[in-house]
Amino acid sequence: MRRYKAIETICQSIGKNDAVVSSTGLISRDLLAIKDSPQNFYMVGSMGLASSIGLGLAVCQNNRRVVIIEGDGSILMNMGSMSTIAHSCPRNLLHLVLDNEAYDSSGGQPTTSKTTRLEEVARAAGYRFVRKVGSRNELRQSLTDSTNKGPAFILAKIEKDGSRNSPRVLELVEIKRRFQEWLKDTTDTKPHRNSQRAEAQKRLAVIRNDASSKHLS
Repeated sequence: MRRYKAIETICQSIGKNDAVVSSTGLISRDLLAIKDSPQNFYMVGSMGLASSIGLGLAVCQNNRRVVIIEGDGSILMNMGSMSTIAHSCPRNLLHLVLDNEAYDSSGGQPTTSKTTRLEEVARAAGYRFVRKVGSRNELRQSLTDSTNKGPAFILAKIEKDGSRNSPRVLELVEIKRRFQEWLKDTTDTKPHRNSQRAEAQKRLAVIRNDASSKHLS
Protein backbone atom coordinates (compact mmCIF):
# COMPACT_ATOMS: atom_id res chain seq x y z
CA MET A 1 0.00 0.00 0.00
CA ARG A 2 1.39 3.37 -1.01
CA ARG A 3 1.28 6.41 1.26
CA TYR A 4 -0.91 8.45 -1.10
CA LYS A 5 -3.49 5.65 -1.43
CA ALA A 6 -3.56 5.14 2.33
CA ILE A 7 -4.31 8.83 2.90
CA GLU A 8 -6.99 8.73 0.20
CA THR A 9 -8.67 5.88 2.08
CA ILE A 10 -8.45 7.74 5.38
CA CYS A 11 -9.96 10.87 3.82
CA GLN A 12 -12.97 8.88 2.66
CA SER A 13 -13.79 8.17 6.32
CA ILE A 14 -13.41 11.73 7.62
CA GLY A 15 -16.65 13.45 8.57
CA LYS A 16 -17.42 17.14 8.16
CA ASN A 17 -17.09 17.73 11.91
CA ASP A 18 -13.82 15.80 12.37
CA ALA A 19 -10.63 17.71 13.17
CA VAL A 20 -7.54 16.33 11.42
CA VAL A 21 -3.94 16.81 12.60
CA SER A 22 -1.24 15.66 10.17
CA SER A 23 2.49 15.44 10.82
CA THR A 24 5.18 17.43 9.12
CA GLY A 25 6.56 16.39 5.74
CA LEU A 26 5.11 14.24 2.97
CA ILE A 27 2.00 13.15 4.87
CA SER A 28 0.77 16.73 5.18
CA ARG A 29 1.68 17.41 1.55
CA ASP A 30 -0.38 14.44 0.37
CA LEU A 31 -3.30 15.38 2.61
CA LEU A 32 -3.19 18.90 1.18
CA ALA A 33 -3.33 17.50 -2.36
CA ILE A 34 -6.07 14.95 -1.67
CA LYS A 35 -8.45 16.88 0.56
CA ASP A 36 -7.44 20.36 1.59
CA SER A 37 -9.90 21.69 4.12
CA PRO A 38 -10.13 24.20 6.99
CA GLN A 39 -10.66 21.18 9.25
CA ASN A 40 -7.06 20.08 8.59
CA PHE A 41 -4.24 21.31 10.81
CA TYR A 42 -0.99 20.69 8.93
CA MET A 43 1.55 20.45 11.75
CA VAL A 44 4.54 21.79 9.81
CA GLY A 45 8.01 21.96 11.32
CA SER A 46 7.54 20.25 14.69
CA MET A 47 8.20 16.58 14.03
CA GLY A 48 6.71 14.26 16.62
CA LEU A 49 4.14 16.65 18.03
CA ALA A 50 1.09 15.76 15.94
CA SER A 51 -0.01 13.26 18.58
CA SER A 52 0.36 15.79 21.41
CA ILE A 53 -1.58 18.46 19.54
CA GLY A 54 -4.24 15.92 18.61
CA LEU A 55 -4.61 14.87 22.24
CA GLY A 56 -5.10 18.48 23.35
CA LEU A 57 -7.79 18.97 20.73
CA ALA A 58 -9.54 15.72 21.65
CA VAL A 59 -9.68 16.66 25.32
CA CYS A 60 -10.85 20.24 24.76
CA GLN A 61 -13.15 19.46 21.82
CA ASN A 62 -14.72 16.26 23.12
CA ASN A 63 -17.87 16.75 21.03
CA ARG A 64 -15.98 15.97 17.80
CA ARG A 65 -13.68 13.23 16.55
CA VAL A 66 -10.00 14.09 16.26
CA VAL A 67 -7.95 12.18 13.68
CA ILE A 68 -4.14 12.13 13.92
CA ILE A 69 -2.17 11.05 10.85
CA GLU A 70 1.59 10.65 11.23
CA GLY A 71 4.48 8.43 10.25
CA ASP A 72 6.54 5.93 12.20
CA GLY A 73 9.45 8.37 12.40
CA SER A 74 7.17 10.98 13.91
CA ILE A 75 5.69 8.81 16.66
CA LEU A 76 9.10 7.34 17.48
CA MET A 77 10.25 10.88 18.33
CA ASN A 78 7.44 11.27 20.86
CA MET A 79 6.48 7.81 22.09
CA GLY A 80 5.63 9.22 25.50
CA SER A 81 2.52 10.78 23.99
CA MET A 82 1.09 7.29 23.44
CA SER A 83 1.13 6.68 27.18
CA THR A 84 -0.44 10.08 27.84
CA ILE A 85 -3.16 9.49 25.24
CA ALA A 86 -4.06 6.10 26.69
CA HIS A 87 -3.98 7.46 30.24
CA SER A 88 -6.29 10.39 29.47
CA CYS A 89 -8.47 8.04 27.37
CA PRO A 90 -10.24 10.43 24.97
CA ARG A 91 -13.02 8.38 23.40
CA ASN A 92 -13.08 10.71 20.39
CA LEU A 93 -9.45 10.22 19.28
CA LEU A 94 -8.26 8.14 16.32
CA HIS A 95 -4.48 7.79 15.95
CA LEU A 96 -3.18 6.59 12.58
CA VAL A 97 0.47 5.77 11.98
CA LEU A 98 1.65 5.16 8.40
CA ASP A 99 4.70 2.93 8.85
CA ASN A 100 7.23 2.49 6.04
CA GLU A 101 10.19 1.92 8.37
CA ALA A 102 11.88 5.06 7.03
CA TYR A 103 12.18 8.83 7.37
CA ASP A 104 10.92 9.37 3.82
CA SER A 105 10.46 13.12 4.20
CA SER A 106 14.13 13.68 5.01
CA GLY A 107 15.78 11.24 2.63
CA GLY A 108 14.64 7.70 3.37
CA GLN A 109 16.90 6.91 6.32
CA PRO A 110 15.70 3.78 8.20
CA THR A 111 13.75 4.11 11.45
CA THR A 112 13.62 1.50 14.22
CA SER A 113 9.99 0.51 13.58
CA LYS A 114 11.19 -2.72 11.93
CA THR A 115 12.04 -4.04 15.39
CA THR A 116 9.77 -1.84 17.54
CA ARG A 117 6.23 -3.14 17.14
CA LEU A 118 4.33 0.10 17.46
CA GLU A 119 0.93 -1.59 17.58
CA GLU A 120 2.12 -3.56 20.63
CA VAL A 121 3.38 -0.35 22.23
CA ALA A 122 -0.08 1.15 21.76
CA ARG A 123 -1.73 -1.96 23.19
CA ALA A 124 0.57 -1.97 26.21
CA ALA A 125 -0.02 1.75 26.75
CA GLY A 126 -3.76 1.12 27.00
CA TYR A 127 -5.42 2.18 23.73
CA ARG A 128 -8.94 0.72 23.64
CA PHE A 129 -8.72 -0.34 19.98
CA VAL A 130 -5.50 -1.43 18.26
CA ARG A 131 -5.05 -2.91 14.81
CA LYS A 132 -2.26 -3.44 12.27
CA VAL A 133 -3.19 -3.39 8.58
CA GLY A 134 -1.37 -3.90 5.30
CA SER A 135 -3.91 -3.18 2.57
CA ARG A 136 -6.51 -0.56 1.64
CA ASN A 137 -9.35 -2.97 2.32
CA GLU A 138 -7.98 -3.78 5.78
CA LEU A 139 -7.49 -0.08 6.47
CA ARG A 140 -11.01 0.72 5.33
CA GLN A 141 -12.47 -2.00 7.55
CA SER A 142 -10.42 -0.91 10.56
CA LEU A 143 -11.55 2.69 10.15
CA THR A 144 -15.12 1.43 10.37
CA ASP A 145 -14.45 -0.94 13.26
CA SER A 146 -12.71 1.73 15.35
CA THR A 147 -15.76 4.00 15.43
CA ASN A 148 -16.63 5.09 18.99
CA LYS A 149 -13.80 2.98 20.44
CA GLY A 150 -11.23 5.68 21.15
CA PRO A 151 -8.54 6.11 21.87
CA ALA A 152 -8.02 3.97 18.80
CA PHE A 153 -4.68 3.16 17.14
CA ILE A 154 -4.27 1.87 13.59
CA LEU A 155 -0.81 1.00 12.28
CA ALA A 156 -0.87 0.93 8.48
CA LYS A 157 2.18 -0.66 6.87
CA ILE A 158 3.01 1.20 3.66
CA GLU A 159 5.71 1.04 1.01
CA LYS A 160 8.79 3.19 1.20
CA ASP A 161 7.96 6.00 -1.20
CA GLY A 162 9.83 9.28 -1.23
CA SER A 163 7.80 10.76 -4.09
CA ARG A 164 7.31 14.49 -3.77
CA ASN A 165 4.61 15.16 -6.33
CA SER A 166 2.25 16.82 -3.86
CA PRO A 167 2.60 20.57 -3.19
CA ARG A 168 4.34 21.94 -0.14
CA VAL A 169 2.22 23.28 2.69
CA LEU A 170 2.63 27.06 2.57
CA GLU A 171 0.79 30.04 4.07
CA LEU A 172 1.14 28.65 7.58
CA VAL A 173 -0.40 31.65 9.34
CA GLU A 174 -3.47 31.41 7.11
CA ILE A 175 -3.77 27.67 7.78
CA LYS A 176 -3.73 28.35 11.53
CA ARG A 177 -6.29 31.15 11.19
CA ARG A 178 -8.77 29.17 9.11
CA PHE A 179 -8.45 26.13 11.40
CA GLN A 180 -9.22 28.30 14.43
CA GLU A 181 -12.19 29.84 12.65
CA TRP A 182 -13.47 26.42 11.62
CA LEU A 183 -13.26 25.22 15.22
CA LYS A 184 -15.24 28.23 16.40
CA ASP A 185 -17.85 27.89 13.67
CA THR A 186 -18.41 24.17 14.27
CA THR A 187 -18.17 24.00 18.06
CA ASP A 188 -21.39 22.97 19.77
CA THR A 189 -23.02 26.05 21.36
CA LYS A 190 -25.78 24.20 23.20
CA PRO A 191 -26.16 24.66 27.00
CA HIS A 192 -24.07 21.56 27.80
CA ARG A 193 -21.01 23.16 26.21
CA ASN A 194 -19.95 24.70 29.56
CA SER A 195 -20.11 21.33 31.31
CA GLN A 196 -18.04 19.78 28.50
CA ARG A 197 -15.45 22.51 28.88
CA ALA A 198 -15.34 22.02 32.65
CA GLU A 199 -14.83 18.28 32.17
CA ALA A 200 -12.03 18.92 29.69
CA GLN A 201 -10.35 21.27 32.16
CA LYS A 202 -10.55 18.61 34.88
CA ARG A 203 -8.96 16.03 32.60
CA LEU A 204 -6.14 18.41 31.66
CA ALA A 205 -5.57 19.12 35.35
CA VAL A 206 -5.25 15.38 36.03
CA ILE A 207 -2.69 15.04 33.23
CA ARG A 208 -0.67 18.00 34.57
CA ASN A 209 -0.82 16.71 38.17
CA ASP A 210 0.33 13.25 37.07
CA ALA A 211 3.22 14.80 35.19
CA SER A 212 4.20 16.92 38.21
CA SER A 213 4.04 13.92 40.52
CA LYS A 214 6.32 11.90 38.28
CA HIS A 215 8.75 14.82 38.06
CA LEU A 216 8.92 15.21 41.84
CA SER A 217 9.19 11.48 42.60
